[in-house]
Amino acid sequence: MAHALRLAARGLGNVWPNPAVGCVIAKQGLVVGRGWTQPGGRPHAEVRALAQAGTLAQGAVAYVTLEPCAHHGHTPPCAEALIAAGVARVVTALTDPDPRVSGRGHAMLRAAGIAVTEGVLTDQARHANAGFLKRVTRGLPFVTLKLAASLDGRTATATGESRWITGGEARRKVHALRLAHDAVMVGSGTALADDPDLTVRNMGAVRQPVRIVLDRALRHSPDSRLGRTARDNPVWMLHGASAPGAARAAWEATGATLIETAEAAGRLDLNAALSALAARGLTRIFSEGGGTLAGALVRAGLVDELALFSGGVLIGDEGHPALGALGLAALADAPRPRLREVQALGPDSLTLWSF
Repeated sequence: MAHALRLAARGLGNVWPNPAVGCVIAKQGLVVGRGWTQPGGRPHAEVRALAQAGTLAQGAVAYVTLEPCAHHGHTPPCAEALIAAGVARVVTALTDPDPRVSGRGHAMLRAAGIAVTEGVLTDQARHANAGFLKRVTRGLPFVTLKLAASLDGRTATATGESRWITGGEARRKVHALRLAHDAVMVGSGTALADDPDLTVRNMGAVRQPVRIVLDRALRHSPDSRLGRTARDNPVWMLHGASAPGAARAAWEATGATLIETAEAAGRLDLNAALSALAARGLTRIFSEGGGTLAGALVRAGLVDELALFSGGVLIGDEGHPALGALGLAALADAPRPRLREVQALGPDSLTLWSF
């Protein structure tokens, strides 16, 4: 199962709205087939593993990180494929909460006389597929908030200079994290200040994440780097009802997708925005916006994971803070995420925190 989970991770950022699933088929102590969900969500992991195993799947044990699907969609049910292949036993980590499955896959297998063992490495599997699980059960995507800051928590000098607080190893890790998410998101302030590209670079031929800008009034120029490349890699602009018609038309002409979103107190409603993104199938979002967006996401309780890149530099009080106002009156009210992992990246560090 641990091997199946490592295989499943290869699909993160590539398979939405499907879950990233891994499958290992073993027989007499040997792995005879393995697979993971392919880009776009098909073929499924079990189908890939069974194709590799061939006739050796008969009488084998299949280890699957998520309950095999039981419904006819674009492909037949994986539970049926396992039954037809003649596997003797199926071991799973999680029950699929999708109402179309939700125990039916396990039931189909058992009805066919296949032994089923559930709940193996469940916690690890739940973390690996947190985005899919959250979208299905809560209608929201999993949000990773990325901050790159100096040792004293600043993202730029007083003049706005920020290149580079962290070094090359840290920046490459950022691209790897983008690759493992369905979408990269920034606010209008970051889009206007940095004119970002938001693609994954120097990682080979990869499926690019959706590039999202939260821009209530559509102030960001369609002649920006995002606008000029919207037909090459997807750009979604979330805006309010008050966005000017001319700006909407100009962005639509670039090939970008416009999503009108509810407003609250003169800003986009973040809950509504993320719900709209989940409704379009996104499961994992990597937020790289500035301090204002970061603070708003934390304040709204919408951050699931914090990826904090710390550069070995001190900037001082006059620099730009990494996190906007949280409106705290007492320390007891402060969010306290749990430290999950620490990585050294050359002269810098990455700490991963769970909320």
